[in-house]
Amino acid sequence: MQELEKKLNYAFRNHALLEEALCHSSYANEHRAEHLNSNERLEFLGDSVLGFVTAEFLFAQHPDLPEGDLTRIRAALVCERSLYEVAGKLNLGAYLKLGRGEESGGGRTRTSILADATEAVFAAVYLDGGIAAASALIHRVLLDAEREEEVEERRRDYKTALQELVQRQADQVLTYRMVGERGPDHAKTFAAEVLLNGKAVGSGSGHSKKEAEQAAARSALKNLHE
Repeated sequence: MQELEKKLNYAFRNHALLEEALCHSSYANEHRAEHLNSNERLEFLGDSVLGFVTAEFLFAQHPDLPEGDLTRIRAALVCERSLYEVAGKLNLGAYLKLGRGEESGGGRTRTSILADATEAVFAAVYLDGGIAAASALIHRVLLDAEREEEVEERRRDYKTALQELVQRQADQVLTYRMVGERGPDHAKTFAAEVLLNGKAVGSGSGHSKKEAEQAAARSALKNLHE
């Protein structure tokens, strides 16, 4: 656990909190005799801690933005995908306690499990060191200008922008097709192409078919503008 504490840049006084944050319900259920707590309660608390810290950050960072925009940006920053990326940077999957079924089923790389564990770790730091410690961690791993730009980029609807561009001329037909996929079921990467009147004008990949199509549309927009 010392290695993970170094990555978190936080030393726990009560290491049981960190142990609980990394204990998946499947492991707790298989070890009921040990009376272990899963990380589900910490995940619940961590979600609120994360929401508060993020709201406070955006409130100060964007004094001119209305409530609707602040809500939209917060939702993008704290979404499951963002938390999964944080877990990847911390290599959180290596420290999880999983039941045999989750272990064999690829639970250490499953997006939902890692995102939930990230929130649980935030809560563990909050309970151990207070809101200042939790806020410092969340700011360091999640809240910065580069991350905000990333989520804004992800939010943009390139498919709609591409459709509006090609509709400036009559009789233009846009279609999308999946051209490949790789990886296990819980961590697939999809590849897509976008065709204009039957001719490929862009390609891209993503962790879902929707992401792949958006990436392909972004590529097409760039190519057509050039």
